[in-house]
Amino acid sequence: MEMHVYKNKFTHYILIIVGTILMAVSVNLVYEPMEMVTGGLSGLAIVIKKLTGLVIEDGIPIWITNLALNVPLFIAAILVRGKTFVKHAFLAEISFTLALALVPSGINFLGDDYLLAAVFGGVIGGVGIGLVFAANASTGGTDMLAMIIHKFIPYHTVPRILIVIDAVVVTIGIISFGITKALYAIIAVYITAKISDSILEGLKFAKMAYIISEHYEKIAERIIADLDRGVTGISATGMYSNKEKKMLFCVVSKKEIVELKELVAEVDPRAFIIVSDAREVMGEGFREYRQ
Repeated sequence: MEMHVYKNKFTHYILIIVGTILMAVSVNLVYEPMEMVTGGLSGLAIVIKKLTGLVIEDGIPIWITNLALNVPLFIAAILVRGKTFVKHAFLAEISFTLALALVPSGINFLGDDYLLAAVFGGVIGGVGIGLVFAANASTGGTDMLAMIIHKFIPYHTVPRILIVIDAVVVTIGIISFGITKALYAIIAVYITAKISDSILEGLKFAKMAYIISEHYEKIAERIIADLDRGVTGISATGMYSNKEKKMLFCVVSKKEIVELKELVAEVDPRAFIIVSDAREVMGEGFREYRQ
């Protein structure tokens, strides 16, 4: 059990580190040189770097602004929501800040192609955020601010509050960099959301199958022996024949569903199979419960 917990923690840390590095790449190499504000504290940091660049050379680095804005947020979150609330976000925020400091910034390798920047930044950032979320973590920022505000106005949902906060940041971006860049930034936000959702769903998706056959015992034996998957027999009644029968129910990974259908066809070519998506499966053989 200790080795299993250790492996889970190791995977947890790897997901956070890789995810935050990808997020930093999207910010430093795409959004900042293209002056695209996609919301969040990193978006606000891009604006601050631009404005302070009028006073000091190159402006205040994004990682410094990100860290400076997050410190009071974490303190407020501890006071309002407790230490447990920020536990998962702390490591991710430290990793993200370090990644922002280490990944080169200000290098424009996309020219004036804002559409390519929106797509590339959205994909890279979406994968990064998806990996961080898959580790059950958060990088703090406006997400944490929304949760703190929700404590005081619970009649508004966290997503609704977050939309308002990010809308304010994007509006600041419009004022600073113009409407055109902001519109491309919105495209990047949409792509980021889709990619991060796909990452999470891809990690958790499975297939569930209902199998109706006169040879259910043989099919169940083959599934247990060949696929090493559990099977549940559900009592059912055929309304046309009015006969009692067993309907098998099992959950397999996406890559195993083809093998399952072939296995059933070998035992009973006339078997009736219903296959559908399982959005998330937890338990032995799938995603384990966190210890």
